[in-house]
Amino acid sequence: MASTYEPIATQTLGTATSSITFSSINQGYTDLVLVTNAILASGGAANLWCRFNGDGAANYSTTYLAGSGTGSGTSARDTSATESWVGRLSSSNWTSSIASFQNYANATTYKTSISRGNDTSGLVIAFVSLWRPSNLATGNITSIVLTNSSAVNFSVGSTFTLYGIAAA
Repeated sequence: MASTYEPIATQTLGTATSSITFSSINQGYTDLVLVTNAILASGGAANLWCRFNGDGAANYSTTYLAGSGTGSGTSARDTSATESWVGRLSSSNWTSSIASFQNYANATTYKTSISRGNDTSGLVIAFVSLWRPSNLATGNITSIVLTNSSAVNFSVGSTFTLYGIAAA
């Protein structure tokens, strides 16, 4: 069965801001894909974070693998976190990230995401994250808020697009 990407919403920043919100997400798709092309206003490098449905409790975990091609790779795991890691950002280079949220509208399973971030300086990083909402019955993703680990603004021109994957 083929599937198609349908744009749900795009935000291109005309003003620097510290967070991006996608709300009232249509529940009629099978999966979601978030594509970002962004640069930070300051602060060096940071992780792109997301929270679902306003949940800031320690209900998230992430494992990542990173490499630059110039040495050994790195990996780490963060459990009982208050956000999901879905990309990488920099204040010196434009970065792109793609995050896939599987089965987001299902209220009977925890939510997983697989994402990849690319920095033009040569860093590639992959994340696998899990959101374990305290009330699974309301665990379908209806909103996503994006921030970053440096708590600085996303710069003007940064673009964030959310797609729904529709079964063909």
